[in-house]
Amino acid sequence: MSFSLPGVPDLPDDVDGLKALIEREVAALRADVRRKAEERLPLASAITHASPLSSRSLETFTSGTPGPTSGFPAAAAEHASCADASPGQDPWACLCSSMSAIPVSAALLDPVLDESGGITDFVIRAGNHVRSSEWLEAPDTQVGQRFLEARPGAATSGLLAALASVFTSGRALNGLAVDYTEERHGRLRRAPLLYYAASCGDHLLTTWVPARSEAEILTLDAQHIASMGWGQWDLLSGHVTWSEGLHRIFRTDTRMPWSLTELCDAVLPGEIAALAELITAVLAGEEPAWTRIRFRVYGEVRTLDVLGRPVAGIDGRPWAVHLVARDLTPQMRSRRRLAETQRETERLRQQAEAERHIASVMREALLPTHSAELAELGLTVAAAYLPAEPDAAVGGDWYKCRRLRDGRALLAIGDAVGHGLDAVARMAQQRHALAGLAQTGASAGEMATWLNELLCGDASAMTATMITGHVDHDRVLHWACAGHPPPLLRRGKEVSPLSSGHLGPLLGLMPGYAYETAQVPLRSGDLLLLYTDGVVERRGEDITEGIGNLSRSLAENAGLSPRETLDRIIAEYKRTAHDDDACLLAVQVD
Repeated sequence: MSFSLPGVPDLPDDVDGLKALIEREVAALRADVRRKAEERLPLASAITHASPLSSRSLETFTSGTPGPTSGFPAAAAEHASCADASPGQDPWACLCSSMSAIPVSAALLDPVLDESGGITDFVIRAGNHVRSSEWLEAPDTQVGQRFLEARPGAATSGLLAALASVFTSGRALNGLAVDYTEERHGRLRRAPLLYYAASCGDHLLTTWVPARSEAEILTLDAQHIASMGWGQWDLLSGHVTWSEGLHRIFRTDTRMPWSLTELCDAVLPGEIAALAELITAVLAGEEPAWTRIRFRVYGEVRTLDVLGRPVAGIDGRPWAVHLVARDLTPQMRSRRRLAETQRETERLRQQAEAERHIASVMREALLPTHSAELAELGLTVAAAYLPAEPDAAVGGDWYKCRRLRDGRALLAIGDAVGHGLDAVARMAQQRHALAGLAQTGASAGEMATWLNELLCGDASAMTATMITGHVDHDRVLHWACAGHPPPLLRRGKEVSPLSSGHLGPLLGLMPGYAYETAQVPLRSGDLLLLYTDGVVERRGEDITEGIGNLSRSLAENAGLSPRETLDRIIAEYKRTAHDDDACLLAVQVD
């Protein structure tokens, strides 16, 4: 019969339907096999109708007399009938001569008794040629030796005591695990073995096999490394065999592999059709390609690539299903994490791009230079903003330079703590507040005092530094300082910082503090440089050293215009490592 459904089958999309499909196909297979088996002729009838040659051969085999055309050796016939041998014959000789037919290591042992009748050792009476390990000798080469002589590790491993117990108690030994260790040629060797033994009369027959062959160990390692496993379902007997790798994938007891219907219970609802297509194709005798199916194992979703293959007889009829599974769960987790990371990276990139755009627009609006108005007052001005990183073009650094209604020139520079839009917002607040205070005609010290009170009264505000002042009609600078590096004055080729004896604390730090105003007369050709600490601060270097470097750079560029002077400073700034943004304001008296 065919196991493919007529036409294009409607595959089930629920677990119960898939189970019913499997049960129907298996039941149909078993019924067909039983029917075909019942149609075969019984053996007796086949013998009756056999050819004369076959009849003579059968007669020769059953009588034990070798016939001329049977090809059955006389010695084999004698051994086959040794169980019915005469009293003068040794029935154990039959066993000894037929041990070579045992496919695992085997030995026939006779006990060695002490005076009290206790077993102290065994003598190897017979053995076969099968070696259980490459370094262990075959039993047939040790016939006639004492067991402890041939297997010196039997005493310490507990094997000798276990064999003696079988002999004295009559209870068979079934799969005793022994870590057999022996010293050979100065090297310790170990072989994990499984021993089986049974006694009969004065003899004991024992067999042993490797607990796991080298090929099995390599197979297990390969399954573990490749996250693979396999299973076979015998559709006729219902017997199920799983590899250790498949048990590891599904986290099942190695003694309880799942049937095909139990496997259906673990598949996710959306994957039932894929599993149904795989199983029906295998039952139809096809060999489908890898199919990706997700299963739920103890609350965790595991993604498997599953390959199905029918195990068919010579008539082409599949009687078993063989499935190989490759666990892709770790790779799928890595892909999900990578995708999440990429999405988060893209989100942050877009957010940073938006912040840069917004901040750049805000900075262009907030930091203009009124060059024409200031030129009427005899002042030439240049300004620059220097980000610590090319992609982080915003921060809390700011300056203000413009003509007031009373004819004075307002000069100010400051640094609001932080970076990004928050710092820009604080910078805008402080800058606009200072512009409003400047319209009152207040002194530099009064403006700093009032701005300090504004920041101290705002619980969300952070500290800031600032220098503010005026250049009056007499070209005298009146300035106040709130925790900011003092301006540098270039007069001819000499550069020196302005005296900061009146320096006050950071804005927002000490409420009620009254800032002082200092005066500095300016001359024609003087260049006043105001800057934020990002210009002079370098990692691992004292700020006074940075101010000294800036002073030397300013002196070396004597005679240059404010714009040319800043260009030289900017070039030097970009060649060194800085941790903070920076702002520069150069004012020259014409």
